[in-house]
Amino acid sequence: MSFKKIVYAVSIGIVFSMLMVSCKKSEENKEEKKTEKPALEVFTLQTGKINSTMKIPGELVSFRDVDLYAKVSSFAKQLYADVGTEVKEGQLLALMEAPEIVSQLASARSRVEALTATYKASKANYDRLLETSKTPGTISQNDLDQALGRSNSDLAQLKAAESAQKEIATMQSYLEIRAPFNGIISARNVSLGAYVGPAGKGSEFPMFTLNEQKHLRLVVYIPEAYVSYLHQGDEIGFSVKAYPKEKFKGMIKRLAGALDKRLRAQRIEMDVINDNKKLLPGMIAEVSFSLSSDPDTFVIPTSALVNSTEKIFVVRITDNKAEWVDVKKGMEAKGQVEIFGSLHAGDVLVTRASEEVRDGVEVTVVQKEK
Repeated sequence: MSFKKIVYAVSIGIVFSMLMVSCKKSEENKEEKKTEKPALEVFTLQTGKINSTMKIPGELVSFRDVDLYAKVSSFAKQLYADVGTEVKEGQLLALMEAPEIVSQLASARSRVEALTATYKASKANYDRLLETSKTPGTISQNDLDQALGRSNSDLAQLKAAESAQKEIATMQSYLEIRAPFNGIISARNVSLGAYVGPAGKGSEFPMFTLNEQKHLRLVVYIPEAYVSYLHQGDEIGFSVKAYPKEKFKGMIKRLAGALDKRLRAQRIEMDVINDNKKLLPGMIAEVSFSLSSDPDTFVIPTSALVNSTEKIFVVRITDNKAEWVDVKKGMEAKGQVEIFGSLHAGDVLVTRASEEVRDGVEVTVVQKEK
């Protein structure tokens, strides 16, 4: 064998040996990586409380508002109120005129007077016959019964006429339009001499719109997720664009008790005292709610909650093994979040959880530094 061939063979052997050593080391490194446990920072689960503030728009409306219409067909004779007029309960706002009602009332009065006279005559006749009949054989029972029947019939007609007169008199009282409560006139749609009535021309719009301004309602729709945090009697703060530097307060008085089918939210109403009349019905308010969680609720850092496409879970460490625990998310604020699930105080959870920490994998625990 030549010298060159010997050198070539030795070179091949050396290269093969080096490759074998490299492969062995690579396999050893893989073995080490497989046996290496991930080190995870953990914390101990405890109950806590989250305080948060939610801002939501609301609308100010009058505590009471009413559209005033004419009850009977008539003409506007006198107007005593206009837009912006502050009125008291029972105050006369307008006087209407209906000549046919005056004629009907006069006719009804005349009929009542005539029937009164007729009834008095028939009653007196019956009384005389009754007195005379006390002498035996003077008045037959049939005559006495007929006299009583005429008297009762005249009385019934008199009562019917009096009822008709009262009805027309009531209709005449409708010619006076009065304020049903204290408030301010926000709209007027009638002028002197205008025809108004319950039907026909002039009744398309109300004569007046009356709003109670010193007592308002603040109406807010609360999303379903937050209805459990608000209760009747809670004091609420709000602001309006007209007075951006001022803060106003109201108190929750009424809760709908059901969700609006379209908005999926509950309507709540707050009473707002507005003695200075700075706030106006129709204003949009920015309402601030202070939300406080139950102090017995579990609270964790948001980094410990995994919100995957399939589910929401936390990673609990049990016997140095990772365990995925399904939870439900509650209120979130300032890097903390409420959770609800099969957990207990003292459980050890991963601080920075992710889907990369597989369920059932062995881990190395690193306590969070305080």
